[in-house]
Amino acid sequence: MHHVIKITLGLALSLVTLVSIAQADEFKLSNNQRISCSRGLSPGKLNTATCKSYAYVFDIKTSEYFRCQVSLALTRDNKEVINVQSDGGCTKKPRIFDTDSNYSFDATETEPPNTNSFFGPGGYSIWASDNNARRVRGCITISSGLGSDISKCLDMSFQ
Repeated sequence: MHHVIKITLGLALSLVTLVSIAQADEFKLSNNQRISCSRGLSPGKLNTATCKSYAYVFDIKTSEYFRCQVSLALTRDNKEVINVQSDGGCTKKPRIFDTDSNYSFDATETEPPNTNSFFGPGGYSIWASDNNARRVRGCITISSGLGSDISKCLDMSFQ
């Protein structure tokens, strides 16, 4: 009886491990993370450096994705670090495809804004493909500069 309990517990543990591995495989991190940094001088000879990085986490079954951002701001004078602030989080975005399947994806950010930019912080693109069919969709999202983002997706044709 003692051996039966051990075998049952072992099988249960194996099943839980396999389920957690299967669930872990449903989300993929993009291969195209970006980082941009800027520096500024403040009154009193203070230097501030701010860096931001973006990544995407994609649900390979539903084609929903999350845009994740982390930032770090460092303020210092000539002798010491005065202040360090960090922030971050992920924002859920809509599905790219309407039906569940097995999808692959990649994402990229635009370059950081410059003095000629009037569209705000720029935008990003997402590419997703169905691993079970010849189907690819490209999406571009840009800031309108008016408080809302504009996003369009296009199905690719194969010729």
